[in-house]
Amino acid sequence: MPKTKKQQVLELVRKQGVLRPRDLDQFKIARVYLSRMCDERLLKRVVRGIYTLPETNLDEGTEIEEVCRQIPKGVISLISALEYHNLTTQIPGSVWVAIEHKSRAPKITYPPIRLIRFSKKLFEFGVQTKKGNTTQIRVYSPAKTVADCFRFRNKIGLDVAIEALKDCRRKRAATIDELWEAAKVCRMSKVMKPYMEAVV
Repeated sequence: MPKTKKQQVLELVRKQGVLRPRDLDQFKIARVYLSRMCDERLLKRVVRGIYTLPETNLDEGTEIEEVCRQIPKGVISLISALEYHNLTTQIPGSVWVAIEHKSRAPKITYPPIRLIRFSKKLFEFGVQTKKGNTTQIRVYSPAKTVADCFRFRNKIGLDVAIEALKDCRRKRAATIDELWEAAKVCRMSKVMKPYMEAVV
């Protein structure tokens, strides 16, 4: 017995976590099903153009995956990368994502993002590709993330960068050599040196 349109929509949202109207187009399902299913409480609208299951609580992990889906060439960075690697107690209100300096700024309505631009060299250094629940996640390595935190210490706070460095060493998320390499690439060697020596 073929699946109904509603069953197809529910299957899709379970697979992806969140659903946008354009996600239905390839399956030739009318977008009106989204509003109808919200009326029937089969779906809930998070913000305009973003739908999920009523019982779904969108956490940082879900939001990171949604950003990676909408900005496939972006890289999760700074506070969001720290949280991804479990190297901070900070709870970001937005998903921090890096793009290459000359790239066009993405138009994204949800989730909220903080955009960072890097030169080509800094953008490409330290990128890791991880498998998420619904999509691939491009995120900076722990070492590159720590160096970036020192580089952007005026934006996120020096205390956050120091905490990240300490956690990185305590949890052995990166070696001293990896941290030094990242510090050099990010031109943070002089800034990070005293803090690095303190945690060796």
